[in-house]
Amino acid sequence: MNFEYFIAKRLIKKSEDKISISAPIIKIAITAIALGLVMMLVAIATTNGLQNKIREKITAFNGHVQISNYDNNNSDVSVLPVSKKQDFYPEFETIEGVNHIQAVATKGGVIRTEETFEGIIAKGVGADFDWRYFEEYLVGGRLPSYQGKLNNEVLISSLMANRLQLKLDDNFSTIFFKDEDPNQLPNQRNFNIVGIFDSGYKEFDELYVFTDIRHIQRMNKWEADEVGNFEVFLNDFDLLDEKSKQIRGATLSSLDSSTIKDKYGHIFEWIALFDFNAAGIIAIMIIVGGINMITALLVLILERTQMIGIFKSLGSSDWSIRKIFLYNAAYLISVGLFWGNLIGLGLIWIQSKYQVFKFPNPEEYYISYIPVDISFANILFLNIGVLFLCLLMLLLPSYIITKITPVKAIKFE
Repeated sequence: MNFEYFIAKRLIKKSEDKISISAPIIKIAITAIALGLVMMLVAIATTNGLQNKIREKITAFNGHVQISNYDNNNSDVSVLPVSKKQDFYPEFETIEGVNHIQAVATKGGVIRTEETFEGIIAKGVGADFDWRYFEEYLVGGRLPSYQGKLNNEVLISSLMANRLQLKLDDNFSTIFFKDEDPNQLPNQRNFNIVGIFDSGYKEFDELYVFTDIRHIQRMNKWEADEVGNFEVFLNDFDLLDEKSKQIRGATLSSLDSSTIKDKYGHIFEWIALFDFNAAGIIAIMIIVGGINMITALLVLILERTQMIGIFKSLGSSDWSIRKIFLYNAAYLISVGLFWGNLIGLGLIWIQSKYQVFKFPNPEEYYISYIPVDISFANILFLNIGVLFLCLLMLLLPSYIITKITPVKAIKFE
């Protein structure tokens, strides 16, 4: 055990057994570190949680990467079909990190009831569609099944159902205009509602109805192996740009690929600002905690001036004595970090378990409650970062020890 660490431990133990002048200041500094860490943990957890939830909603309706034919169509409606006879379908084996690929098709239509009507986009899906992304959004009924013969089961949003005054097991009529010749009589299909979902994303909920892809294939006079586009799901969203380039290189030159970032750039730019807000909170909390620790350190030095003078008279170097107080400060910071982690992670766990805190305007954030998500790496780096930066801020104030002379210090009362 080195000399400085031994003395620091004795000072810490003595300060715990005896009330000193610095006790209130130390408690304030520890409290500031703890509250600051709570704020930082909550900021990171809510930022990650909200970003992940919004990404999940967009991904559920679009996949991470979409592969389609080149065309000049800027709408969400499928125009030119793509053959399912592709090397990457039904398994994208040439690229690692691809979780799933599914074939879909979309067609615009109008739902008509006796009282009202609503424009929709019918999203045709097949047996390969991954419903796992929609399980948490299901608020009534069940998910449709398109494994067997062609059927009229549909999944509709609660928003659209309320507007059309429809409920589970109701039937409704939908008109689909013919894209190749709008003057021809439109196609009409009758559907049955077997499930109702609520994603909280108004732009999707007021638009999409999920149906059997074979309805769209028949209305568009496509072959059974022709679809509107493919949706690719990745294991890691952070690798989206890299995997998108690989996917583009692994598909035919006649096919186009785009990411959800390309399609919904404004949303991803918006949620990227959350990182800036979290970084601002972390910076402010570190500065506040550091200032409180500087105050505590200066009080500790003032309280131990005679001890500093004695150590100097015995031949201790200035840096050796500074290390004693830096060890002491590191202990106080660690105490603050312990309580900060305990309180902060406790609040995050309660929120993830019981969703206590809600958004006052959920439509602005596409979710009713405040989601939280934090990784062990986030917690570890945050704790190490706070400890390192606070100690770094204490290096300059500890320099005051070099100005203390043994003669004056020993006489100090």
